[in-house]
Amino acid sequence: MGGEDLDADEAGWERLSTVRVVPPARARKLAKVPFVELADGRLQGVVSSGSDIGRVYVSSISAGDHGYNCRTNNNRPCGGLRGAPCKHLRSLADEAVLQYGLERVARYLRVEVAEGGDLVGALDGSPESADAAVVFSRFLRHLAYLEVPGTTVPVPELHWFPSTGVAR
Repeated sequence: MGGEDLDADEAGWERLSTVRVVPPARARKLAKVPFVELADGRLQGVVSSGSDIGRVYVSSISAGDHGYNCRTNNNRPCGGLRGAPCKHLRSLADEAVLQYGLERVARYLRVEVAEGGDLVGALDGSPESADAAVVFSRFLRHLAYLEVPGTTVPVPELHWFPSTGVAR
């Protein structure tokens, strides 16, 4: 299947162990929000602390009901979460819009937002309990892949990793 055009066969990707990578809507810096994803029915990710280099926050917003949560990597509640989304949730939403585009994020969260509108301001959720450990674990697993030495031979644990479409 190396040179086969997958657009001609839309189900072709299902037979491969790789997926096409969707390029980011706009480039983003990873220092403030190193990890953001639309997964498990939530916009979720890891946001760096502005005051402590050793602390990060696991933040999430649920699709549909827009329940939100923000906890430290030590599983403590965010001090800024006082009945409204904190600055970490706003940073997460802003970076998700850069990564995926406003339309895609709004559609995923099932919220109406005008072009150029405030995504977080359009949410009508309240604080909820969410499992931060799963998101933080995914983030750490992604970091571990950065330490895999470069090689030209197949790496079995990375067989699923997104392909850039280069024939091998």
